[in-house]
Amino acid sequence: MPYVNIKLTGGAEAPTSEQKEALIAGVTKLIADVLGKDTTHLVVVIDEVPMENYGINGKTIAELRGPKTKP
Repeated sequence: MPYVNIKLTGGAEAPTSEQKEALIAGVTKLIADVLGKDTTHLVVVIDEVPMENYGINGKTIAELRGPKTKP
């Protein structure tokens, strides 16, 4: 059974429900088209990771982006 795990930043940058549905449908089609797999039992999981849990070069994404200012 194919399994696909997508990790995205969460919080304010989290995808909408509609975007998640489009990702799941698109990935399912891609697996079928490229790998020729039967997608009847394909599992697609989207994990939203808080920016405090992502790090680049020793700093969290939240730290690198700095404080959010209100428009």
